[in-house]
Amino acid sequence: MIELILMQRVEKLGQMGELVKVKPGYARNYLLPQGKAIRATKANIAQFEAQRAQLEAQNLKRREEAERVAERMEGLSVVLIRSAGESGSLYGSVSARDIAEACKAAGLNISRQQVLLDAPIKTLGLSTVRVELHPEVLLPVVVNVARSPEEAEKQARGEEIVREEEITLEEELVAELGAATRE
Repeated sequence: MIELILMQRVEKLGQMGELVKVKPGYARNYLLPQGKAIRATKANIAQFEAQRAQLEAQNLKRREEAERVAERMEGLSVVLIRSAGESGSLYGSVSARDIAEACKAAGLNISRQQVLLDAPIKTLGLSTVRVELHPEVLLPVVVNVARSPEEAEKQARGEEIVREEEITLEEELVAELGAATRE
């Protein structure tokens, strides 16, 4: 285990300024290269404590800016048009990069690293994705994946597209069977 000082809040690990012990690989491959933490040597601890007030003030300023952006963009919904099969499963998937590009087009300038996507979206419909504007500010964005703009509008109103198609097929079968039994 390696001891580090966190330079910013890290989800599921700790707040800025905390001393944490993590596995060497996590520190070496993620926290240290991205500047999210520094090694907890005596010199680094002394340097951090000397700059703590300044670093916390910078963090507070960035967080307030992120909160203003989050308020302005609250309720953001983006539409992605993709081809899909009859069952509603996509040919391919929607990735964090696709969502980031759609958000940029909607006026929210973010990178794909800021899109917190647990797994790629592989079906038509509405999905809520978290966008990290700041380590302490998350913005929920509704991603509407549809085959066409018209279908996207229906989904946004709450109509289920895939089910409607299945119902019409069932109705056709029932009508055919009813016609066949009358003959």
